[in-house]
Amino acid sequence: MRRAHSVEQVRAAEHDLMARLPEGTLMQRAARGLAVAVADFLGFSYGARVVLLVGSGDNGGDTLYAGALLARRGARVSAVLLSEHPHPAGLAALQTAGGRVGAADTIAGADVVVDGIVGIGGRPGLKPAAAHTIDLAAQHGVPVVAVDVPSGVDVDTGATPARHVRAALTVTFGTHKVCHLIDPAASACGPVLLVDIGLDLPSPVVEALQPADVAALYPVPRRESDKYSRGVTGLLVGSSQYPGAAVLATAGALGGPLGMVRYAGPDPVADAVRAAHPEVVAGSGRVQSWVIGSGLGDHVDAHLIGEIYSGDEPVLIDADGLRYLPLRFTLPVLLTPHAGELSRLLDVPRDEIEANRLRHARAAAERYHATVLLKGSTTVVAAPDGRVRVNTNATPWLATAGAGDVLAGLCGALLAGGLDPLDAGSVAAHLHAAAARLASAGGPVSASAVAAHLPVATAALLAEHGFRGLP
Repeated sequence: MRRAHSVEQVRAAEHDLMARLPEGTLMQRAARGLAVAVADFLGFSYGARVVLLVGSGDNGGDTLYAGALLARRGARVSAVLLSEHPHPAGLAALQTAGGRVGAADTIAGADVVVDGIVGIGGRPGLKPAAAHTIDLAAQHGVPVVAVDVPSGVDVDTGATPARHVRAALTVTFGTHKVCHLIDPAASACGPVLLVDIGLDLPSPVVEALQPADVAALYPVPRRESDKYSRGVTGLLVGSSQYPGAAVLATAGALGGPLGMVRYAGPDPVADAVRAAHPEVVAGSGRVQSWVIGSGLGDHVDAHLIGEIYSGDEPVLIDADGLRYLPLRFTLPVLLTPHAGELSRLLDVPRDEIEANRLRHARAAAERYHATVLLKGSTTVVAAPDGRVRVNTNATPWLATAGAGDVLAGLCGALLAGGLDPLDAGSVAAHLHAAAARLASAGGPVSASAVAAHLPVATAALLAEHGFRGLP
């Protein structure tokens, strides 16, 4: 699992570790990792033309010491000093190793630019001189490797309210930071390489499940399982206006671990659902979870919704169902809005939601006492107790009509399989994206194809991580 910590947590862990180590040890660890990463990124070091953009403080020191190591390996290293107070020992080490101080125009001939302008303590935005150097790198097509974080992003929120670096690679130390996992800043990081420097860290503020974590959480049936113990999901979705939403949500549910789907929507839509999925049972009966909202339109069975909300079974609420929320839930609930829907729930402009996805997902989770899965390029899943997970493996081709209906059904199946809303949303987001990647193969994909590939993606993941049959 990838874990991201706040600036405050990282600073405290660094302070504790430095108190136990000889002075400068932590910076040397970071510099070694950075130098190796830059050399690997280039594929060579001897003769490489490396330009360091150096600000003040420890981030600039890491950059200068890494530059010294690269110079000793035969790289031609120059430092553009963007502060009147660069790290003195780091600068001396660079010059002793054969590096030099240069002007911004050296960027034109560089193989790589190393962004050591500001670190995790920096505020969003770039000063004019720093912005000029980044413009030169872009103008001449020189890739940028960011040190710890791309300069100018908001480290603790993932927001990018001002000018910032867009990196081809980010090399970070000790732990991931929130900006590495949350868009829009995550998109500015490029691939993120984590260098272990020995920090002892508390519980993270954000997590990202990896395939092994998803496999460990997935509700795999046992030999004695039957269709009821595997889970039954009830679907209150679809309408005469949007029958396809019901068909797709059902396909998503059937692509999950459950044993049976009950369809509780209007009769004309039930016929379409059963025509596409003859194994579905229409009508009332016991369920272990509910999925409400996808394609409901104005067809709302207020009495049934009231009964569901007064029950104990966990509920997934999507799309049109988000128009019918109580002030606060008392049962386990997973809401799955996109940014526009969350904008209406919080009465916040959509562009503000997109600019600070983490903050607003948390705000909605707290307001409604529900887990909120905010759909987008990086899906944010925020629980009411403050825990947050993100999913980062989606393909842009997944932004297609009906994909959210498939996700809703899959979430409902995982809730019926016994996962709590945070785990259900996290696992579903990962598998939904994995299925989309399989179905897409790098090109356009339909929601129906995503649903069809859910069993394939799930089987591949379980097999890769040790599941070979019934336990």
